[in-house]
Amino acid sequence: MYSQGIKGLSRIKSQIRDAVAWVDREICMEPDEFAYRRGWTVARTGFGARRYRDSWFDLTRTTPGQIPRVG
Repeated sequence: MYSQGIKGLSRIKSQIRDAVAWVDREICMEPDEFAYRRGWTVARTGFGARRYRDSWFDLTRTTPGQIPRVG
């Protein structure tokens, strides 16, 4: 009987995790699509939080007269 309770609790926790992941995706769907279309990288940093990075900023780190690295 004890294992039945653990299985039920585990199932509930799994359902809650799935629901939270779904809500997180729904909240950030439009900004993520915008970023992917522009070729940016998207890093999930928490619930409803993302870090968007444009690779163009890597090219701006060159000193004057230096040829930027590509790729």
